[in-house]
Amino acid sequence: MKKISFNELVEPTMHLTWWVEWGELLLGCLSMAAGFVYFINPYKLVPGGVYGASIVLHNIFPSIQVGTFGYMFDIPLLITAMLLLGANIGGRTILAALITPAIMNLLSSLSYPSHEALEALDPALLLNGIMDLSDHILLSTIIGSVLIGIGSGLIVRAKATSGGTDIISMIIQKFLHIPFSKAILMVDAIVVLFGLVVIGFGVGSAQSSSEGPSIYLSLYSLIAIFISSRVVAYVLNGPKDDKLIFIISDKNLPDLHRYILDEMERSATLIKSSGLYSKKEKEMLFLVVSRKEVITVNKKVKEVDPSAFVVVTDAYDIYGEGWKLLPNKNDIQPE
Repeated sequence: MKKISFNELVEPTMHLTWWVEWGELLLGCLSMAAGFVYFINPYKLVPGGVYGASIVLHNIFPSIQVGTFGYMFDIPLLITAMLLLGANIGGRTILAALITPAIMNLLSSLSYPSHEALEALDPALLLNGIMDLSDHILLSTIIGSVLIGIGSGLIVRAKATSGGTDIISMIIQKFLHIPFSKAILMVDAIVVLFGLVVIGFGVGSAQSSSEGPSIYLSLYSLIAIFISSRVVAYVLNGPKDDKLIFIISDKNLPDLHRYILDEMERSATLIKSSGLYSKKEKEMLFLVVSRKEVITVNKKVKEVDPSAFVVVTDAYDIYGEGWKLLPNKNDIQPE
């Protein structure tokens, strides 16, 4: 029988992981671009970041597309990323930063019927008016920021960044140890202030004050930043709905042990303990389960020992076999 080396076993998994990461990278770029083109740019929202700043500049220089301004910002920041965040991240970041503005410009050009409509980013003409949400700005804000958050999260999961202020946020996390999503919030707030001055108050804007967006758009922009930062954290960290269960009983519970091992296909830690008042020896089980499994565990405990003491609490993060791998030193920590 032919022996299989360790490398032969590991290589297919590594190859699959490589394809998954690149798939996440491309899907993230597409999601981010679509969020901006269809739900953010037409309503002059400024959800922070390079593209938020690009929207502001497009309002001053409408002949230059938002994606093109993105390229102008990204070049010096990409150089910074390669110097401070490593060649691997820098290489993927270069690709993401080149693809996202290109997709954004392409979608914009295909979605508006004329060059004038493209310059004005007129939502009434976006896809022949099908995507006009002018009377539903909050809905557009929510959908756009969710798409941007999903895109940004997928790109970061692929060990890259979309460029721009993502790079600044990663640098802040690495050297100042501020969580990634909070760093994004800080940096993007500055961009929103820029948008408030130019778009809200019309300083330097190519639009007349009677036609330009009101200062209330800056409030929608803050909502967009908050939602997108929460979505980024969710994409990177997951829902965080796992639970810790402590089961304390006066009895030995072999039926519960078999249930956990065989039917749930999980493990647990058995801790010998004693009651502080009764001095009686007790059995304490410590296990981690998903939220949906709590009910089944409680039912089984009631079946084997109705008088057992059960504590259920939230588990913020779970690392170890069967759960997430312990993070590396330079991994993105979104919260």
